[in-house]
Amino acid sequence: MNDANTIVKVRKNDDGDITNVMLQDGTVFPIDEAIRMTKDEKIDGVNVGKSKNGIEFLRADPDGDVSNNLDQLPTF
Repeated sequence: MNDANTIVKVRKNDDGDITNVMLQDGTVFPIDEAIRMTKDEKIDGVNVGKSKNGIEFLRADPDGDVSNNLDQLPTF
């Protein structure tokens, strides 16, 4: 059985960058920890991308539905 969770809310800084995520069980993690957890397959529905300058980031798995993209999730 997979114990992975999904991201339901995000916290952003003044620049609009996601700094923290809230999982469906209510736990909150900084984005760098969420990236590690995603690599360890502990968060469902997202994958780790890498920008041109080499910085890793989370992105929603492509499913054609923009409403569940991380930037579109409710904030906390």
